[in-house]
Amino acid sequence: MTDAAEPTVTHARWDDLPQEALNDHIGRRMVTGERMMAAQVVLEKGAIVPMHSHGNEQLSQIMAGALRFWIGSEDASPIDVSAGEILHIPSNVPHKAEALVDCTAVDIFTPPRQDWLDGTDSYLRGK
Repeated sequence: MTDAAEPTVTHARWDDLPQEALNDHIGRRMVTGERMMAAQVVLEKGAIVPMHSHGNEQLSQIMAGALRFWIGSEDASPIDVSAGEILHIPSNVPHKAEALVDCTAVDIFTPPRQDWLDGTDSYLRGK
């Protein structure tokens, strides 16, 4: 006899998950566990993720294309991250990104981004 529910395993293909349109240039698919989240983010060339920060630790792996990141401030020297590369962003570090070409990234967060789950991520939605 156990007191806790059995853990649920999730197996998914990115292409089978619904893609949420955040704005005219950025789409997102997500898989969320209890203590981590993975999101496939698709950005058209020129798409901007405005400067923001969050308490979640982040890994951004570029699967196709390239993103330019500014870490700390918009005056910082940019870091270009291309397909096959990964960027670690610690908790609460301000960052901004721009798609240099059409780009697909997988972002991993711990803990899961509550603002992404409840739709209050207005910085991405242009609100």
